[in-house]
Amino acid sequence: MTTRPPRIDNLQYCNVSPKTFEQIRAGGLDAVHVTIAYHESFREMVLRLEEWNRHFERHPDLIFKGTTAEDVTRAQESGRTAVFFGFQNPSPIEDDIGLIEICHQLGVRFMQLTYNNQSLLATGCYEEEDTGLTRFGKQAVAEMNRVGLVVDMSHSAERSTLEAIDHSARPIAITHANPDWWHPARRNKSDAVLKALTARGGMLGFSLYPHHLAGGTGCTLESFCQMVAEAADRYGAENLGIGTDLCQDQPDSVVEWMRVGRWSKVIDYGEGSADNAGFPPMPGWFTDNRDWDNLDAGLRATGLSDAEVDGIMGGNWLRFYAENFGPLTGDAA
Repeated sequence: MTTRPPRIDNLQYCNVSPKTFEQIRAGGLDAVHVTIAYHESFREMVLRLEEWNRHFERHPDLIFKGTTAEDVTRAQESGRTAVFFGFQNPSPIEDDIGLIEICHQLGVRFMQLTYNNQSLLATGCYEEEDTGLTRFGKQAVAEMNRVGLVVDMSHSAERSTLEAIDHSARPIAITHANPDWWHPARRNKSDAVLKALTARGGMLGFSLYPHHLAGGTGCTLESFCQMVAEAADRYGAENLGIGTDLCQDQPDSVVEWMRVGRWSKVIDYGEGSADNAGFPPMPGWFTDNRDWDNLDAGLRATGLSDAEVDGIMGGNWLRFYAENFGPLTGDAA
């Protein structure tokens, strides 16, 4: 039985290959939450599940499908990585609330209520007007709570995010973003949101995507880790984790799919610029999954305790998985 603290990345969207899986193992990751849908329909999402089934079949010595917190422990004990599925947009449930339970039964454990746009459920962070949760959104949150599909508001606008935190009977997650008091990117979250999130037991996963970092690609390890330490002082270290948003080996054409999908004829530059619409280079201290030791060492150098760092590196996500991946029980059910 392993006693080593878990190491979890709660958001990646890599163009996976045997190289990726080997690097994940080299970095000591016990679990990874991967994006399997941006703008896909339900049927298209199922095709992505088929692709992942082939990965699991071909690389059983490196990865396996994860659906419960116990799978993280199983990964530690077997020297493999548990892969958890999530959506960055609610498009796979289309306009059918019954598909929420079906998606959970298929192994999906996180779903954003919006990407950058208005959805049927809530408002994305790039819309001019934020009208909050829709009627469908409120019912969808209740159904997600019931079955154990975690509400993720990483790309959502302020009012929508606050309403999701308040409306949800269970803690929600912001899987990949940073505080806007450190770097005022539109995708980063306000102090008011982060206070509300963590007060209800929700989790923030810190992003390493350069557009979310102070200094972008040039962000230093010290700056990033000092920001994490400040967030621990403000919100409690137990509510913090990592969601790198690593998009390794993806072609720049994927950025267009992420930002445009089918809704626009023109490129929506979103967090990039017209001069740099592709994926920006990662910081030199975190170029791929083999660099997790750098992050671990940087966090410990800030003065955070070993227990706090162990939690941020994965222990807090593991606790969150254990409490939120199953059906709602007790008085709230």
